[in-house]
Amino acid sequence: MRKTKSGENSDILENLWAGYGPDSCTMALLPVLCYPDPRLHRVAKQVDAVDARIRRLVDDMVETMYDAKGIGLAATQVDVHERVIVIDVSDEHDSPMVLINPQLIWTSQETHVNEEGCLSVPGIYDGVVRFDAVHVQALDQHGASRTIEAVELLAVCIQHEMDHLMGKVFVEYLSPLKRNRIKTKMLKAQREEAR
Repeated sequence: MRKTKSGENSDILENLWAGYGPDSCTMALLPVLCYPDPRLHRVAKQVDAVDARIRRLVDDMVETMYDAKGIGLAATQVDVHERVIVIDVSDEHDSPMVLINPQLIWTSQETHVNEEGCLSVPGIYDGVVRFDAVHVQALDQHGASRTIEAVELLAVCIQHEMDHLMGKVFVEYLSPLKRNRIKTKMLKAQREEAR
């Protein structure tokens, strides 16, 4: 997830695995898939074991998220289809949170529209209805179970990133007209970049 243009917090690959052996010790920036890449619609699988490979993936995802100026990144966005999310909504961007196999266990009845952006849909921001508060249960990078009670930006970010794990991109909440315009704009930008 990317912070909104205004920056306001209140409203707001299988082929990669070759480098994830236990002897690898450096972090790497991972390529982020861009909408409408069909791989963004794959549903992520449960992580069977939080091992060195997953911890390496987490480290690389955190580095990628920070490099891209994001506040959240799901493994689906880097073409790894396992249930792993990294988030950092801190002002200093120095407090990464890791959610492995996250599950929403409670949502508030209250919702509101938040302006959202996404690293997979660069330059696009729009309003999406999200729950005001959520509780999520997940494993951390050490395999320990934890429950997070999230509100405001953290709650929005968790919901946004969990959507990625289900194969859903935030633009899919928008009208078909807006979604088609965004798709056309993204495809045009990708063609121009390829030149």
